[in-house]
Amino acid sequence: MSRLHASAVSRQGKAVLLIGAAGAGKSTLALELMSLGADLLADDAVDLRREGSQITLSCPSSIKGKIEARKVGLLSVPSVDHARLAFIVNLDKTSAGRLAPPEAQMILGVKIPLIRGKGVSGLTAIIWCLLGDGQLWPGSDVSEK
Repeated sequence: MSRLHASAVSRQGKAVLLIGAAGAGKSTLALELMSLGADLLADDAVDLRREGSQITLSCPSSIKGKIEARKVGLLSVPSVDHARLAFIVNLDKTSAGRLAPPEAQMILGVKIPLIRGKGVSGLTAIIWCLLGDGQLWPGSDVSEK
């Protein structure tokens, strides 16, 4: 098992891992997704566990059901225990072009699709769509970055 400074939300058992430096907007993005119906998995720290060819995300028990609302305080909200990691959004990295090439990041030896999220217009809606029935780069070969 591994622990990351990150946030994570899920929809129908499918999770997104939100990574970035402190102040990058991980908690705010998680709250926006929760306002659409996503479930909180974890805020500030996320536990990752490899199960076969998949990664399962969960929350350290000490912060379960808590999320920071910047300049408001800690909120206590319903949360889920675990979900399968579907993709990662890095809020520190920008994409070079209008149509970004497929990328992935290795997590515990598993290649996970990656979105460079800094400055992406409509990012909340994009993530919501992908947590539903959307697919990242269907039929593409995802390169590791």
